[in-house]
Amino acid sequence: MLTWKFPNHSPTQVMLLSIKEMELRKLPFAQTWQPGEIDFSDSGTTQSGPLHAEGVAELLPHTGGEVHVKGQVQTVLETECDRCLGKAVFPINAPFDLYYKLLDPAAPVEDEIAIDEGEAEMGFYELPGLELEEILREQVLLQLPMQRVCGETCKGICPVCGGNRNENDCQCNAASPDGGSLNDDRWSALKTVHIEHRD
Repeated sequence: MLTWKFPNHSPTQVMLLSIKEMELRKLPFAQTWQPGEIDFSDSGTTQSGPLHAEGVAELLPHTGGEVHVKGQVQTVLETECDRCLGKAVFPINAPFDLYYKLLDPAAPVEDEIAIDEGEAEMGFYELPGLELEEILREQVLLQLPMQRVCGETCKGICPVCGGNRNENDCQCNAASPDGGSLNDDRWSALKTVHIEHRD
């Protein structure tokens, strides 16, 4: 049985993968979170559909508290397109296979934690256990591409009028070499300039 808790007097329930429970058995999970139940607000994204995850967490024997969490997460995220500033939708359906090590409470906080090559892909946790929502949030955000676009054929916004080229084909001309529009009134005086050539 998974443990639910209310962190910092918040009304939002958090699913805790309890180390005490994992000392007795593996902890399977299968849970669905509706939009707003997991906070994505600081990532520039919104959850537009249910987030479903299932898997199992186990305490590995003879490892000093190492935890293995394996499963699958599915959801849909929305964000602003980097090219046209419109809506970009990203369906997520990804497996995860993670290892966590108990953070030594006796280690000075200001000291850097030495991590060897084998721990480079390992996370850390503190007692009483791991919050499943935080694990899933991290894994979902890792699935997003570096450039978040609404589609490979996105035309972006017009650098002259600022319109979304996916919605309307504007009649703006290409920019001049230094960035200005050749039809811009600021450049009209150049049309009357006469340059004399000297032999």
